[in-house]
Amino acid sequence: MHADVRRFAGFGLIAGAIVAGWALLAWMAFDMGHPLVQLTMPGNAEWSALNVAAMFVMWAVMMAAMMLPSALPVVSTFVRLNTRQGERGRARAFVAAYLLAWSAFSVLATALQWMLQWGDWVDPMIVSTSPLLTALLLLIGGIYQFMPLKRTCLGKCRTPVAFLLGDWRPGVRGAFAMGWRHGLHCLGCCWALMALLFVGGAMNLAWVAALTVVVGIEKMAPHGERLALVLGAALIAAGLFRLAAMLAGAA
Repeated sequence: MHADVRRFAGFGLIAGAIVAGWALLAWMAFDMGHPLVQLTMPGNAEWSALNVAAMFVMWAVMMAAMMLPSALPVVSTFVRLNTRQGERGRARAFVAAYLLAWSAFSVLATALQWMLQWGDWVDPMIVSTSPLLTALLLLIGGIYQFMPLKRTCLGKCRTPVAFLLGDWRPGVRGAFAMGWRHGLHCLGCCWALMALLFVGGAMNLAWVAALTVVVGIEKMAPHGERLALVLGAALIAAGLFRLAAMLAGAA
């Protein structure tokens, strides 16, 4: 019973983190006039240190809120295996390393946002203002769905037991290494989809939720790997349409 209590407590902490992340994103979306939220919406590329810090926190929270739900099969399996063995601290280390991988992505996303805003390719709402950027991101996202690396990483995410058994490491440090490795698999699976946040806007709660659902379907739904290919074809079609429209307008 004691192991069951610890397991449910672990699930509660993860669920609480997901709810807290989405609550923060919702607050930011519905109270954009708040001074703290305004720090994540600079009007130009002349960012202060506070802008940089706020932007990174926003991206990190958003990645946690978006990716933790689809990581629950792996995390829950890991927690269940460890609570049976009575090993404490390993589940926390696993989740911390997983989130660290996405925090590293958040650093890159923050830097990319600054560069795109410096070139006037995105607005303060982090929405693409460039038809070319929009078309390129859609095409990259679509083409990557068919790449071998995408299929390999998606396969790792869809088979939690196989991943855990194949990459099992003892101790807390071993759990951290496993979480980091799984975070990299998840990152390799979803980075191109996360780049689409620059298309619909990272401050657009509906767009963020839609991408979260797509990621969840790919990782957890039956035949999710096939649906990923359908999504890829749709993104390529949308990208080509945007590109054709841009060229037609320039003619």
